[in-house]
Amino acid sequence: MEIYGIGIDIVETERIEDSIEKYGDRFLDRVFTRAEQEYCRRMKFASRHYAARFAAKEAIAKAFGTGIGADLSWNDMEILRDKVGKPYVVMSGDGAAFAGKVGISEIMISLTHSDNHAAANAIAICK
Repeated sequence: MEIYGIGIDIVETERIEDSIEKYGDRFLDRVFTRAEQEYCRRMKFASRHYAARFAAKEAIAKAFGTGIGADLSWNDMEILRDKVGKPYVVMSGDGAAFAGKVGISEIMISLTHSDNHAAANAIAICK
């Protein structure tokens, strides 16, 4: 096992709230998958959960070394939770193709959020 890259990101929850208020579904559909939106909408403080997923996607882009663009789009990364609540990543589209091309076989993530901030770490692993 070899680490391909690591990433970290922090985002102000208010920034995500403002984007949702200003752009609504256009912002949500551009950045979050349907499953992510369904999960966040069920939460009492949805913007905190959206912010954590936004930070996770930024952290993954940093771990890949690509940023968000040609090799990796927002919806190529889906942040889900297993039955005990542990977050995990499902890759698709160009992001999955890039991961396969460079040998990334696993992405480990950790999320956290408070009233004002959300943060995430990501580790891209090659096996």
